[in-house]
Amino acid sequence: MDSDQATAHILEVDPSFAGVIQATGPFTPRSPDADAFNSLARAIVFQQLAGHAARAIYGRFAALFDGHPTAEAILQTPIEQLRAVGLSGNKATSIADLALKTTDGTVPLDRLDELSDVEIVQRLSTVRGIGRWTAQMFLIFQLQRPDVWPVDDFGIRKGFAAIHRLEAPPTPKALDGLGEIYRPYRSVAAWYCWQAVDTILPTVT
Repeated sequence: MDSDQATAHILEVDPSFAGVIQATGPFTPRSPDADAFNSLARAIVFQQLAGHAARAIYGRFAALFDGHPTAEAILQTPIEQLRAVGLSGNKATSIADLALKTTDGTVPLDRLDELSDVEIVQRLSTVRGIGRWTAQMFLIFQLQRPDVWPVDDFGIRKGFAAIHRLEAPPTPKALDGLGEIYRPYRSVAAWYCWQAVDTILPTVT
């Protein structure tokens, strides 16, 4: 994806983004993780945990596998051993389910480039503990898909409201329709909405 072209498109269809783009700078999402499986396992570990605690637990989890967990190795590891590093019962079971579904072909991590965004979300959502939001974050940051629009994310809704000087964030349904103009670069628009939450936007004159 050409990020300059994407930003130019967003500015063309919605000049309200000019302030946050000027204040934030170029579109610079975080780099993908080393591999897709560990990106998803890490997402499961980090759910509903503060960053420091989640990093500590994930570090202990990864250490069980010499720093590089694989689906095959996890399937041979008892749930009790996964729980011993600090994972809850639900998260340990979720990671085991992720390992199972990536080996049986339900979630074919070796050929995700052949699947559409919709199909990837559908397949990932079959994994215990992975919902639509987690799947969409995976699409944006791990797979770097350019046209993902997570309307259920409150940060995006709040940022959209800040950019457009709205009194209240739009509902997910409303935001879904409002995002149509940003195609095929809705991931970039979403990223700037996130940035707007923590950015002091220029005052309208």
